[in-house]
Amino acid sequence: MTDKTINRRDALRGAAIAGAAVAGSLAIPASAARAAPRPSSDQAETAARAGNLLAPRPPMGWNSWNSFATTITEAQARETAAIMRDKLLPFGYDVFTVDIQWYEPKASSYEYNTAPIPAMDGYGRLIPAPNRFPSSADGSGFTRLAADVHAMGMKFGIHLMRGIPRLAVKKNLPVLGTRYRAQDIADTTSICSWNPDMYGVDMSKPGAQAYYDSVFKLYADWGVDFVKMDDMSRPYDAHAPEIEGAHKAIVNTGRPMVLSLSPGETPVIRGDHVREYAQMWRISDDFWDDWAMLEAQFVRLENWNPWRRPGAWPDADMLPLGRLALGERDTKFTPDEQRTVMTLWSIARSPLIMGGDLRYLDAPTLALLTNRAVLAVNQASTDNKPHFLEDGTRIWSARPEDAPGDRYVALFNTSKAPKEVGIPLQTLGISGSVQATDLWSGARLPRVDTRLVQTLPPHGSALIRLQA
Repeated sequence: MTDKTINRRDALRGAAIAGAAVAGSLAIPASAARAAPRPSSDQAETAARAGNLLAPRPPMGWNSWNSFATTITEAQARETAAIMRDKLLPFGYDVFTVDIQWYEPKASSYEYNTAPIPAMDGYGRLIPAPNRFPSSADGSGFTRLAADVHAMGMKFGIHLMRGIPRLAVKKNLPVLGTRYRAQDIADTTSICSWNPDMYGVDMSKPGAQAYYDSVFKLYADWGVDFVKMDDMSRPYDAHAPEIEGAHKAIVNTGRPMVLSLSPGETPVIRGDHVREYAQMWRISDDFWDDWAMLEAQFVRLENWNPWRRPGAWPDADMLPLGRLALGERDTKFTPDEQRTVMTLWSIARSPLIMGGDLRYLDAPTLALLTNRAVLAVNQASTDNKPHFLEDGTRIWSARPEDAPGDRYVALFNTSKAPKEVGIPLQTLGISGSVQATDLWSGARLPRVDTRLVQTLPPHGSALIRLQA
């Protein structure tokens, strides 16, 4: 890293591993205070599904960060969206998201220019860099790209940093529809540690909510369906007013837009607040293809399990599978570890957002992403919960929505050697023998009488359906 750049990937990597079980801050603004935890029951989930939710099931899609960093262009986006339509949309992946710095004309890698000159309108609202997104050159923003993604049968998402552009504050641009200006609402002490684009917005100042309202109204007019809002979840208490402000701004647009908060680690003790104001929130910093990071996600997903409900999804981050890092390499995960990622994300019902470059999508990766029996666990299961039985193992179970008497069981070997991993049927609330089916292969396994057990390779997993 030079003195002219800031590298998010390096800055966040250490915290991603070290913070797996950290609970969070001690104080929260009065506006964000909530009652004691109220984990959802099956009855509450059923009632929620009947309501008008933005994300009744874990969102599925693709995001450009793992493969393109800050650099994706309109031509690359269109090419990727067409591949996604053909290869992944038939299996439910329908959210296409352009990640960070689409407004930065000189974006070049995973690093950031320390003195960026972002594209923005006269009211301090970020707009696509026209040298990278030519269809925006007439001032229409992402309108044409979003419309074409919609025509493919998919939803269009963008990444947004928290706050107001520092350049808008320097120029003291007006806040649309008000007598206030950028310097009236900016908190210049509230800055992101890894990105130099923005200052925070002081939500106690007149004009602050109007600014966020104007931003989300612009993006709603473009046809945006999904906003991944970054530099939000940490430090959570300091940013809670802006989380609430973004939520309110989306409501004020009248357009249904999913709000996804990033990065983590979101503090678990703020679960009641975050699930009220966002549909997704990151439980960790950036997740990459590293076993230590994957092992840490087990603890985080276990800790967040009581807070998951339809319309509110703890997010274990994108799937770093296939070709990554500006085409420099393929995933470092072994085939067993890749299956473990998909199995864990599915049984814990994390959103499934592919991060690899779809232009190089190989057959094994496609097979991992499109196993319908596995995807059904992610999209249509209830009573998902971990079981703590033995060191070096992780076990989860769930019930299929359409057959609550059956069980899904995910077995994981987190050790460095082959290991027998099992669970008594009694622990799953099952009496009598059951039929077992391997969901990854579709193979019927021998009947199970008292204890389900599998011998798993190092870092390996199994996903099994048990039927009476």
